[in-house]
Amino acid sequence: MRVLYVTSECYPMVKTGGLADVSAALPPALNAAGADVRLLLPGYPAVLNSLQNLHEVGDLITDLPGCDRAQLCIGRTADGVLAYALKAPSLYDRPGNPYLGPDGKDWADNALRFAALAWVAAGFAAEKSYDPWWRPDILHGHDWQAALIPAYLTLRPDRFAGPFRPGTVLTIHNIAYQGLFGPWMMGDLGLPSSSFRVDGVEYYGNISFLKAGCFYADRLTTVSPTYANEIQTAEHGTGLQGLLATRSDVLTGILNGVDYAVWDPATDPHLPARYTPDDLGGKDACKADLQSAFGLDRRADAPLAAVVSRLTWHKGLDLVLEAAGQWVSWGGQLVVLGSGDASSEAGFRQLAQWHPQSIGVRIGYDEPLSHRIQAGADLFLVPSRSEPCGLTQLYALKYGTLPLVRRTGGLADTVIDANPAASADGSATGFQFVNATGQELVWALRRAMSVYRKPDRWQAMQRRAMTRDFGWHGPAEEYMELYRGLGR
Repeated sequence: MRVLYVTSECYPMVKTGGLADVSAALPPALNAAGADVRLLLPGYPAVLNSLQNLHEVGDLITDLPGCDRAQLCIGRTADGVLAYALKAPSLYDRPGNPYLGPDGKDWADNALRFAALAWVAAGFAAEKSYDPWWRPDILHGHDWQAALIPAYLTLRPDRFAGPFRPGTVLTIHNIAYQGLFGPWMMGDLGLPSSSFRVDGVEYYGNISFLKAGCFYADRLTTVSPTYANEIQTAEHGTGLQGLLATRSDVLTGILNGVDYAVWDPATDPHLPARYTPDDLGGKDACKADLQSAFGLDRRADAPLAAVVSRLTWHKGLDLVLEAAGQWVSWGGQLVVLGSGDASSEAGFRQLAQWHPQSIGVRIGYDEPLSHRIQAGADLFLVPSRSEPCGLTQLYALKYGTLPLVRRTGGLADTVIDANPAASADGSATGFQFVNATGQELVWALRRAMSVYRKPDRWQAMQRRAMTRDFGWHGPAEEYMELYRGLGR
């Protein structure tokens, strides 16, 4: 089964969020499961500089502005996965964030930049494939940046008809990001004007890349079973709930996995001490190290909660701001790593100034520090209003840092609440709350504090959490089954 995996991010070459982590870990797992997976990435400088043994496959001819002097290149990632790079300097040769300019605003030509990525992916199905030596059975696109692939195959048979049509899969990592552009772009994007309609690419007067993919793809997936149900509702569907409900028979929720070669406290090189479920002693040393790193009182008996997140309303960080004072009054501590809204950043800085021995804040992102936080904290907070899957709570489980999460999306699917039933049968791995209010978070923190004061019960939950298996082999098999159902 040959699969072209089309993504705008792949760690460590380029990363703005969880899509990059998934794109780094899932293709090797699929290859291990028997697939022949190759990546297709935009030719950002970081990609061209990172791929090993990079060489040109050939020049590209497209109908899109900015791609008239493009080449398709191929190399290998550090993990050995073959990867194509679309080398189009006028589109991708820019520093910094792959989507935003130095002013923090979207690049004005983002529509063309990611239409080109989808166009080249579709070109692998054409009579004269962009790579004559390899033709995919499946085109698997991720998020709005790759969502035009099935639209091009359907709407432009004049350019993309070939000996057979590959199956198309679109994975929605976050439905909130749709790729919306003005209708005047239809011609530049190579889309026929007749497709600008409700049963096409039109979305409330604009072009929606994501809607186009949801409408035309053979199969749709998202990153947790609960999120697959949620996006069919008005609360979470962002206007696409009706379309997704009509396509529910081809929509599947498949949980993301964790790359345990990177996230494992028994082997993690970023930690001052390592530990396992059978020997948790190293976690105490990690806690002391984390308290020192944030300038907190080194109190072994203080329950230490942590946040590693974008500091936004969407992530529920306003709830943490509201609840933090109560947590500290009970003797708790809090460390925060992230960046986001100016008001949220200012709020956390103020908390740290008010409670310097109990609350520490770092604005920005630091990958090694995020590992130390996962290992050193006792409790990991993910109070998101919406969370398609979430990865940080999966890391926390592996590190024995019990997650406290809002019951939504993948958080609901991966964390078993310490309610009376789960506590009685020994299945609990964390704590959940339902409504996105500061008071409900306080109640959940109170429950967590109560269990923390019972060390035997807390450690039993830690060991249980650490032995839960969220590796990529399971999701890879689910994707393989989906691919086989599309086999041409």
